[in-house]
Amino acid sequence: MKKVLVIYYTQTGQQKEILDQILKPLVADQEIELTFHRIRPMHDYPFPWDGNSFFDAFPESFLQIPCELTPMGNDVLQQDYDLIILGYQVWYLSPSIPINSFLQSPAAKKLLDGKPVVTVINCRNMWVMAQEKVKGLLHHLGATLVGNIVLVDRHLNHVSVITIVHWMMKGKKDSYLGLFPKPGVSDKDIKESVRFGHPVCSHLKRNDYTTLQKELLDLKAVMVKPLLVFVDKRANSMFSKWSRIIRSKGLPMDPSRKPWLKAFNYYLLFAIWILAPIVSLLFLILHLPFLSIVRKETRYYQSVNFKEFR
Repeated sequence: MKKVLVIYYTQTGQQKEILDQILKPLVADQEIELTFHRIRPMHDYPFPWDGNSFFDAFPESFLQIPCELTPMGNDVLQQDYDLIILGYQVWYLSPSIPINSFLQSPAAKKLLDGKPVVTVINCRNMWVMAQEKVKGLLHHLGATLVGNIVLVDRHLNHVSVITIVHWMMKGKKDSYLGLFPKPGVSDKDIKESVRFGHPVCSHLKRNDYTTLQKELLDLKAVMVKPLLVFVDKRANSMFSKWSRIIRSKGLPMDPSRKPWLKAFNYYLLFAIWILAPIVSLLFLILHLPFLSIVRKETRYYQSVNFKEFR
């Protein structure tokens, strides 16, 4: 009997919906036993969000400062698993605070040390640098990343900005104003993600993951867009400055942070609607001389390899 632990965090339920589809082949196999653990912060984050709490989560999210989690039960901790599935979202270009908090916990060290891990990312569009941060955390835990699956909102960047804000603030995954597409990962992509479970299942049973990521890539489990990588890296640089300034003004929900969070909100609007198109245009003009470097980077970000201090 192969034992698999599925660790995830979700506010909207979409992450669990995706995992349930991907893992159908494993659920159907009588030689595989799955255990699901939903990460629960002691003081959970609201859904739907309000504007204050949404922006107040920014500094701690980007800086990967952990929150306190509800302790994991011994029924989970005392088992020896053959594979760990980690499902996470991206918050402010970093793994979400609950997932980051788990990966920095003693429980993660106990469960993941020496274990193969498959990550399942569910986000709007930019995930590459968040995955690099997760790779680093897994590396320091002694875990081995053997597979990665990414599901994103496929709509245009500025369209998905509008629809995701509607979903996060209203709590409804429906068409904003009846004109925009539904936010998040499409129902079609979620339904079809079951195809990723078959290679995961077969490699688990063979206890050999050497070609798993290649097979997942053949199934289009990871689509890297060089333009978004370019924007992601530069946004990380700016977010680093903003997050440190705001964090220096106080802890979460401290009134002294409010003016700086408001300023960051205005900056974010300016960056999305003005800076991002300019940066995109510059990338399209300047990337051709560096095409071989771009292709090399793309292959790396599609892989499960990790280069520390990149």
